[in-house]
Amino acid sequence: MLHVKSIPAFNDNYIWLIISEDNRCAVVDPGEASQVIDYLKANSLTLSCILITHHHWDHTNGIDDLVRYAPNAKVIGPDVHPIPQRSMAVGDGDQIDVFDHRFLVVGVEGHTDDHIAFVGDGKLFCGDALFSAGCGRLLGGTAEQSLNSLKKLASLPIETQVYCAHEYTAANVAFALTVEPENDALHLYREEVNRLRAQGKQTLPSTIEREKRINPFLRTQEPTVIQAVAGRTAADDELAVFRALRQWKDEF
Repeated sequence: MLHVKSIPAFNDNYIWLIISEDNRCAVVDPGEASQVIDYLKANSLTLSCILITHHHWDHTNGIDDLVRYAPNAKVIGPDVHPIPQRSMAVGDGDQIDVFDHRFLVVGVEGHTDDHIAFVGDGKLFCGDALFSAGCGRLLGGTAEQSLNSLKKLASLPIETQVYCAHEYTAANVAFALTVEPENDALHLYREEVNRLRAQGKQTLPSTIEREKRINPFLRTQEPTVIQAVAGRTAADDELAVFRALRQWKDEF
């Protein structure tokens, strides 16, 4: 199996390092480079590739410096917006090799119109498309795209580990409990999240199984969620529920 290391960046970003047994490394969404390079040097890791989920600066600003440090590293990202130093453009359904492991590229537009995710070795690297107990704001994509993307991710094996790009879990859980105040799984998760954060620890990775129990954006067909947004939308179809949830969260 591959080992995953998190490197905190900015206020709440995570840069993920995927590390092989023979000390090769892939970096996911490097918004910064210096701390990544320091970790590579300190652990004698060879940077093989850089995986980009979407074009936002806090996921791409470190690419140039990393490529200067490791000129042979491939930069793999979506072919919609310009990505610095991109050497391979991929889209939904493509497959790539990360060391000796095959990863599937999944189109997950919604947060942006170019968003992709990478799935392999039982791990999902989903950028800002899916958060623990939440999902990304609509900053270029549509509500319909985001809903369809989340359905794709929810269909992954339930044991899949979810590595998203921000430590938003505590705030997301607070909103989710407003939507489903009687959700026992959410109450238990809040206790776990509060304990971890009090200890200065990250809440990630989550799992698809957990998210299907506690994430309102994956629960838009649940009667409790439908009822929670009843006063916010005249329709009760799944897309209307999702739109109402997303607007509610934006205002929360």
